[in-house]
Amino acid sequence: MKVYLIGAGPGDPGLLTLRGRDILAAADVVIYDYLASDELLAHTRPDAERIYVGKIAGNHALPQPQINELLIAKAREGKEVARLKGGDPYIFGRGGEEAEALLKAGIPFEEVPGISSVIAGPAYAGIPLTHRAFASSVTIITGHEDPTKPESAHNWKALAASASTLVFVMGMKNLAQISSKLMEAGLAGDTPAALVTWATTPRHRSCVCTLATLPKAAEEGGFKNPSLIVVGKVATLHDSLNWFEQKPLLGRSVVVTRAREQASGLATRLSALGAEVIQFPTIAFHSLADTAEVDSAARSLSGYDWVVFTSVNGVRFFMERLNALGLDARAFAGCRVAAIGPATAKAVKETGIIPDFVPESYVAESVAQGLVAQGIAGKKVLIPRARQAREVLPEELRKAGAEVLG
Repeated sequence: MKVYLIGAGPGDPGLLTLRGRDILAAADVVIYDYLASDELLAHTRPDAERIYVGKIAGNHALPQPQINELLIAKAREGKEVARLKGGDPYIFGRGGEEAEALLKAGIPFEEVPGISSVIAGPAYAGIPLTHRAFASSVTIITGHEDPTKPESAHNWKALAASASTLVFVMGMKNLAQISSKLMEAGLAGDTPAALVTWATTPRHRSCVCTLATLPKAAEEGGFKNPSLIVVGKVATLHDSLNWFEQKPLLGRSVVVTRAREQASGLATRLSALGAEVIQFPTIAFHSLADTAEVDSAARSLSGYDWVVFTSVNGVRFFMERLNALGLDARAFAGCRVAAIGPATAKAVKETGIIPDFVPESYVAESVAQGLVAQGIAGKKVLIPRARQAREVLPEELRKAGAEVLG
């Protein structure tokens, strides 16, 4: 039994560490926070128990003491427990409290650091927290202190006098107070400042203003938690170094309806352009319950002149049946192979077969025209395909005098 306190990173699933990913993939139980995305949870085992304990202002799925008890209870069941926390567990993540509770209970634990939004948020907004011309240190401050403390622990005069870049987290509710306290302590109202919300995610936005205009900028821009507040001259670099917000699909949501096993490439490309990708497969592929007809065709491949593959799935399922029968690519000896497009052709090549024909236009009509041009009359053609498919290809080949199965 063991509990791993894993930093999930700032929001971009690509910023999860390799160590964190590997532990998630092996864990029996995953206890995760509000900012843990579906992409991160996709690394978990299908049979892993997932428990949501997220906390947002005014709405806690579980109070912190109960989260501590849950971690201990699951570990005592002999489980490997992954505690997935936004950012880094030990930077305003209450990971230290959870570690202390585990230590007191005699539960072994490890802390797996994550990339904090304190660092990644400004970086994605084009704001380096340190710069030789502007700031040589950074001060990270919570804008939401322990409400049970009698008074603030912040030394506002020291913060105002510091040459550090100031980064406030969880401070949107107290933004006006933060701004006024710093100015009252002597920090100039025209000091550059910035707001960053939903850092590193497709919902990422930022704006640059001044210390004095922070509350107005937040209200006009609709900035709410989760947001960061950056105060310091480094904020002036935003306009020139702001690389992430140049992505053409940032702020857009795209629903991908392809089968899940085929959607990853498209989803990755869309994400790279800044889009929020919602995978909502409206189609799924399953092997036939009755494979007698397919098996018969596979055993008699030598009797066909052409085998035409119209999809990657067709290649995969047909080759699975061929292999199940104890056959391999050698069964295609004597017949020619066509593929409807480059993706299908690639799948065919991966089986050790180089297609004899791939049309320039990747539609059934072009396949039919190409085969007819090569002389299909009197030829025997096999088309391994889904039951629900267009009839254009077999119909056109039959019109040209071919004998078609598929």
